[in-house]
Amino acid sequence: MAPANVIVALATAPGRAGVAVLRLSGQGLAQFARQLTGITPEPRHAHLVGFRDLMGAVLDRGLLLWFPAPASYTGEDVLELHTHGGDVLPRRVMQACLALGARPAQPGEFTRRAFEHGKLDLAQAEAVADLIDATSEAAARGALRSLSGDFSKQINGLQETLITVRVQLEGAIDFPEEELPVAALARAQAWLTPVLGTLQRLLAEGLRGQALRMGRQVVLFGAPNVGKSSLLNRLAGEALAIVSDEAGTTRDAIRSHLELAGLRVELVDTAGVREGAQAVEKLGIARAHEAASQADLVLWLQAFDQVDGLAIPVLPVGVPVLEVWNKGDLATPTQSAQVLKRANTCVVSAQTGAGIADLEQRILAALGWSAGVEPGFLARTRHLDALRLTLRHVEQALQAPAEELVAEELRLAQRALDLVLGDFVADDLLGEIFSRFCIGK
Repeated sequence: MAPANVIVALATAPGRAGVAVLRLSGQGLAQFARQLTGITPEPRHAHLVGFRDLMGAVLDRGLLLWFPAPASYTGEDVLELHTHGGDVLPRRVMQACLALGARPAQPGEFTRRAFEHGKLDLAQAEAVADLIDATSEAAARGALRSLSGDFSKQINGLQETLITVRVQLEGAIDFPEEELPVAALARAQAWLTPVLGTLQRLLAEGLRGQALRMGRQVVLFGAPNVGKSSLLNRLAGEALAIVSDEAGTTRDAIRSHLELAGLRVELVDTAGVREGAQAVEKLGIARAHEAASQADLVLWLQAFDQVDGLAIPVLPVGVPVLEVWNKGDLATPTQSAQVLKRANTCVVSAQTGAGIADLEQRILAALGWSAGVEPGFLARTRHLDALRLTLRHVEQALQAPAEELVAEELRLAQRALDLVLGDFVADDLLGEIFSRFCIGK
């Protein structure tokens, strides 16, 4: 029987397919393979085998690959079983593995074992999930760079610099007769000034990386019949929302995803906001306000054929707003010129497509995204929090009046950076991180 630490999971998506791959990780998997197939596998060699149950009956024929520890994804012995796809055959082979003593893997358990065996740091492990979940080519490239260790190398470089400065400072503290305190502080500041610049750059790049990983939400907000649904359809490139001259046709939020210069944007069309709405329409208006309050950007739509506009104070405080005047094909040159005198305003025609390209560029600019400038890594909220904390301690170190205070701030900065790579991370945080992975990864 297999040891209790052998885990098994389907590594490919379930359902009808030509091939399904089951993955196992643990100790003593060469013997496990012999029990399952009747052969002793060679390392990293594809064997055509019959997968058997405990009674010796052949369940399926496929490929067996064995990656002995430590040269494997998890750092343990790893088996890959390539069966025919579908629902029945992979399940039967899975049951045979369970009968031999394996247990079902938990979400992300393979990657967690890779982290625990030093095959990946925590930032690289998270990049595995980001690569799988990538919704654009740019996001996939960013995740791959993180998985390759680009982000980790920069964090390690900062760590080495902080350690060097700490060693010098603590040496000056322990042997004060060797150097004047003023000289030691000046040398530390000379080292830390470029560190501060690197942290500021990483934080800015991390914010772009977070946008690339999570995408951004843009909400269309305005009075009835200003063309919100028409604009959604034009930006999405398909007729997703019903367009009608009748007010109040949009009752619930309609969502569409598109990619602008590599950035995934979720467009949300909302109910027209007006006074005197009926009960059901009021529910839609309430949801419109809720969506606007949670947006990364609000497109406040007005139309040249509408006399009564919507006053901007009803919009949530703190949410960026781009004022969009629709139905530009109905406007006179004078009307367009007057509107464009306002800051942060553009004119479009959802009917003809005029001004849409300019609107897309303005959306990207409002979201802080530059076309053709991709971040070097994808970032998560915890990465940004750790970078902000590190930055704060380095800033305080640069202002500290004594060597002991500088050394303490650098110790705290180093601990904050440790959180990024997972050098000192609590088990409950690891459990939360890896529980978000898919099973089999």
